[in-house]
Amino acid sequence: MAKYFPNNWQEYAEAPDDCFQQHTFEEIMTWKVAGWELPSSVYCIIREMNLKTGKVKEHTYQRKHAARAKVEQLLSTPDTEFVVADNESIHHLFPGDYAELDDDDDE
Repeated sequence: MAKYFPNNWQEYAEAPDDCFQQHTFEEIMTWKVAGWELPSSVYCIIREMNLKTGKVKEHTYQRKHAARAKVEQLLSTPDTEFVVADNESIHHLFPGDYAELDDDDDE
């Protein structure tokens, strides 16, 4: 059985508000949403969600052609939405919205 490590939640819960630095919504969005970084060994991450079951799967790709093949497969899969994140952008895609992929981005 794993050893139990107590936490200090009560200490934080009882601490006065002035013990914590306040942040604006914009700061949090910039830090947590726009501040992602992928390791140099990762080309992109694709997170897919089955809209019927609610199940989520995450796929990590090192090569563009493998990621592109997965995106093409997901675009033709009904009841699935997915997010593609690379070092420059995040895209939320819905199958059925796109007839085919734009090929002028090939490297």
